[in-house]
Amino acid sequence: MKNLPACPVEVTVMFISDRWKILILRDLMDGTKRFSELKKSLGTISQKVLTSNLRTMESYEILTRTVYPVVPPKVEYSLTPLGYSLKPVIDSMAAWGEQFKEKTNI
Repeated sequence: MKNLPACPVEVTVMFISDRWKILILRDLMDGTKRFSELKKSLGTISQKVLTSNLRTMESYEILTRTVYPVVPPKVEYSLTPLGYSLKPVIDSMAAWGEQFKEKTNI
């Protein structure tokens, strides 16, 4: 990737600050998913936005896209080792979110 910030924290925030990317990561941590499974899990995301995010994540080598030559077309998405390396970040975010919910009673 070109023109990344010098600060590694800023690089991480730049990537995971997108609402959909972090939720796609969350869903793929459990394993390979089809496009329709991701769309259903994410709820209000449009097909166009999901496709755009998946393409971006594929270009960053965070996930892989596998197309099967069948009718109707079957496409699956899986995390790469680089994508799975974000697991501690996702786990920490989940733990913090649980603590926040408990302490704020919101």
